[in-house]
Amino acid sequence: MIPLSVLDLAPIPEGSNAAEALRRSLDLAQHAERWGYHRFWLAEHHSMPGIASAATSVVIAHVAGGTSTMRVGAGGIMLPNHSPLVIAEQFGTLASLFPGRIDLGVGRAPGSDQMTVRALRRSPASAESFPRDVTELMAYFRPAEPGQVVQAVPGAGLDVPIWILGSSLFGAQLAAAMGLRFAFASHFAPALMMQAIDLYRARFQPSEQLDRPYVMLGINVIAADGDSEAEWLFTSLQQAFLNLRRGRPGRLPPPVEDYGRNLNPMEQAMLRDTLAYAVVGSPETVRQGLDAFVAGTGADELMVTAQIFEHQARLRSFEITAEAKDAPLESFSRVTVSP
Repeated sequence: MIPLSVLDLAPIPEGSNAAEALRRSLDLAQHAERWGYHRFWLAEHHSMPGIASAATSVVIAHVAGGTSTMRVGAGGIMLPNHSPLVIAEQFGTLASLFPGRIDLGVGRAPGSDQMTVRALRRSPASAESFPRDVTELMAYFRPAEPGQVVQAVPGAGLDVPIWILGSSLFGAQLAAAMGLRFAFASHFAPALMMQAIDLYRARFQPSEQLDRPYVMLGINVIAADGDSEAEWLFTSLQQAFLNLRRGRPGRLPPPVEDYGRNLNPMEQAMLRDTLAYAVVGSPETVRQGLDAFVAGTGADELMVTAQIFEHQARLRSFEITAEAKDAPLESFSRVTVSP
């Protein structure tokens, strides 16, 4: 099986708080390191009551400081919210503290609504300069030239792999043109996944960072000892997505029985489309689902995310998923993933 990694949004369940969410993120990272996950990423979201990773570089330091071998990074930093110099300095600092372990994934979405964008003192038009900002960011990590006035210190001359994150064809085109690693957000925006992968691979131009295309795909995996328990745990994520689409984001709700029966056809279709690439079930179901997803996409790496209300159940889900990674391929059912 290809490498598996973790995307953690530092979820804040109902009845809990950000401090506890951050402690649980570190605990998950420490377990994930022991279970063999390759990297652990955190994402930038602002003004979201259920997500504690807004100060993403700070949380990365928290997690990297409590682990020792696993790569830790951003999945991602929303570059329109920041100056490239500041991000180069932040991640140069992280790379200096934790050499050889820091990743920097960048995206062009604001990670928030328009009112929050204004509160961040950024313009909605900032996203239009994303390609130029990525170029500037990469330049700050190169060794400083003689007489160079503006330098990232720390940052200049450090090896910080840059990833382009995307949920559309734009990110695929940019990653291909710049010869960078590409991470697609198929865990919440699956519609263009196959088109984006094909476009990225077809147009990829080798670079100093990368000589061949490298695709990492996001996937929701909710695993439990039985299918029915996993389906029950999955209702927390379903509720959270639907609340977000209704304009009422909140803390991660507890699971409920028969959640889908109370939804209208439009809501059911929205969840079915948004969470099209979710593997939910027992260890055997997870093994089959992961293998099908890899076989259908040719992914080089999977980034697993699991929004689960109860912390021990979340740990168990990631443990089952890690065990699926190590299972012999002949134990998998061979099926295909529909584009």
